Amino acid sequence: MANWNKFNRRGNVSDRRGISGGSIGIVGAILVLGLTYLTGGDVLNTAINLGADQLQQPNITEDERLAFEGLDEYEEFTGLVLGSIDNYWQLQLPNYAPPTLVLFRNSTQSSCGGASSLSGPHYCPIDNTIYLDETFFNDLEAKFGARGGDVAEAYVIAHEVGHHVQNIQNNLGTSRSNSESIEVELTADCYAGLWAGSIADLGVFEDGEITEAVDAAAAVGDDNIQKRTQGTVHPESWTHGSSEQRKRAFTLGYQNSNNPNICQQMII
Repeated sequence: MANWNKFNRRGNVSDRRGISGGSIGIVGAILVLGLTYLTGGDVLNTAINLGADQLQQPNITEDERLAFEGLDEYEEFTGLVLGSIDNYWQLQLPNYAPPTLVLFRNSTQSSCGGASSLSGPHYCPIDNTIYLDETFFNDLEAKFGARGGDVAEAYVIAHEVGHHVQNIQNNLGTSRSNSESIEVELTADCYAGLWAGSIADLGVFEDGEITEAVDAAAAVGDDNIQKRTQGTVHPESWTHGSSEQRKRAFTLGYQNSNNPNICQQMII
């Protein structure tokens, strides 16, 4: 496990894991079409097509509610990672305002209409908030073959903060062609690499741990997701980039953390 205790700043984390989120509903499902997701379109389409009744998530039990009271290890981890990412971007962007990260289970409400475990981690530009159900990482390992680990999870958070940075820069948008969407996603991967590279010499990562992040980037490539969920690969429908593209984007940022502009020079 990485040495996150090297950091002493905590980001804005709101823990809703002990709160029942209710149903997203059809309206919320339609609204999430405008969001930018870490995973590919198949995950999103599954959520859209289920319908309001099937998007209803089970209520939190009393035991679960009590389990999430107070500051636990996962909340501490996300807070320290987010705080470190905030530190990096505040040095790079004079107008950077830290986002909020909401931890939830099953479903919760957002200004973009709702958030669900089915959607995967995502950023809502309306409320400048990242929504994360940590059980997503179980699927990342079991269904998409990621190696897993806390560094992989930190990459996911850094990727979503990357979308927040794009929103600040007015480079996010929602009406995009597939190629434009891929560019947005790969740039967010590159931004995640910038942050990871900036802390590489601080003794945060153990030997070889950064490969967890690279492996996670590959796991959420469109080709890998399509192969594992459909059995076939259709490049014309990609919106996030291939496994190789996502690995290359993260690595480019990681190796050039002192030059954030490098992410604008990527060849898709």
